[in-house]
Order: sequence, then structure tokens, then C-alpha cells
Amino acid sequence: MSVKSYRMRIETEDPLYYGWKKLKVRGKDLANISDSVFHLLELEVLDLSPEREACLDYKLPACPPTIGRLVNLKVLMLDTNELKDLPPEIALLQQLERIALSNNHFSSLPSNFCNLKNLQSLHMANNDFKEFPLQLCKLENLEFLDISDNHISSLPEEIRDMKQLETLLLFINDLTKLPDIICTLTQLRCLWIGNNRIRQLPRDFGKLLKLDWGFRYTSSALDGNPLIHPPIEICRMGPDAIDRYMSSLSGRKSRNNDTDRSDGDRINGY
Repeated sequence: MSVKSYRMRIETEDPLYYGWKKLKVRGKDLANISDSVFHLLELEVLDLSPEREACLDYKLPACPPTIGRLVNLKVLMLDTNELKDLPPEIALLQQLERIALSNNHFSSLPSNFCNLKNLQSLHMANNDFKEFPLQLCKLENLEFLDISDNHISSLPEEIRDMKQLETLLLFINDLTKLPDIICTLTQLRCLWIGNNRIRQLPRDFGKLLKLDWGFRYTSSALDGNPLIHPPIEICRMGPDAIDRYMSSLSGRKSRNNDTDRSDGDRINGY
């Protein structure tokens, strides 16, 4: 298909990206993607993900280096393909704000992936990562990270640099503990670590003041871990209850010391 033909398929009325120039490639055009796509320098949203139903027989076999030409891209959708790696040229896309890489076969990222300084949202669930990619720790503007359903056994100390993270999804991995340093990520509102092998939460977990599990608690938050400190029954009550439990162990005052007496019975009197 020619550049002109693809250009005629560009839309600007997607409600998620209204006003942005978007191209969706699907079906046989995806499985045999034309280089013409990568001459559309005006593109701001490129969707190279197959449809969930009818078109799953047609997937993108590889992400070509020519992706680096699309320097105006803000959103790149590559999920649910057969991808094992990204070309280093991906780092040329300095305007990228969101990338979807879930449901592929990635086990690593290019070393220069950390150059995507405007990236705010990154989806990498259901891949083959065994280690948390250190490049991510340098993405200081990242607010949303989904790296669930992988094989990650530990988190690096460098995660402390991800100060803007509001959502961190780590459920269904091989984590045995959370590093104490994670408690410095004080912008976190959503932290899902269910279905790992975590036995104990960090002592300063109560410093994550913005976590809002409470009545919105889901099984992805902590269930499926062999938790001892605190017990899962305490954890299901939310971060405040966890903080009170940790405070009782260390003998320090909890962050909500004024309310401890009123709900002490509800959390078994600690």
C-alpha cells in the first residue's frame, strides 16, 4: 500500500486521542507491514496491535528500525504481537508519552530506552522479563507502569528514582520481598503485588500515604502472597491498618495515632 493510501486512512476523531493524527494497521497489512507507514511523519498515534478477536492470525513479526522516523509519535501500540525485541531507533521517538508492549515475548529493552524522557505510561504485562529493566528507573516522568505477569524476582534499589510513579502493577511475578526503598515512592496511589512470594512488607510501608486501597481493595493488591507480617487479614483493611500493625511491632507512633484507639478492636487490638 502506498504512502498516499495510508495517509487517507489517518483519523483524528478517536475519543481517546481526539484531534491527534492516528493510524490503525490491522489484518494482513499488519503481518506484512509496508515501509510506507514509516513515511507518515505527521503521525501522533500508531496502533500496530491486532484486534482481540478476528485478526489474531495476523500479527506484527518485528518492529522495524524505520519506526525511528516517526518523530512526532506520542502513542505507540505494539501489544499482542510476536515481538522479542525493539530496535534501538525506538529512542529517537522523543515525543512518546505512552507505549503498549504487553502480550509479547520481550525479555529486555534497548539500552537507550531510558532516553524516552517524556514517557508517562508504559504497559509491559505478560512478557518474559526475568529482571526489572534498569532503563525504566531513569524515566523520571513515568506515572504508570504495568510489568505484571512476568518472572521478576527482585526490584532494584534504583527504583527510588521513579519519583512520579502513581501506578505500579507487579502482580503475578516471582518477588520474595519489596525493597525498603519503595517506601520513598510517595506518589504511589495504586500498588498491586498480588500472586508473588512476599512474606513481609517493608517496615515503612505506611509512608505510602496516597495508597487508596481501602474499599477499593482488589485481589491484585496483595492476595496470593504467603504474608506473615502483616497477616493478609490486616493487609485487606488497607494501608492505614498496615501502618498501625508495623508501628505496633516497632513501638513507634503510627501516622494515624489519633484514631488508633477507636478502631483498635477492629484490627485485633494492636
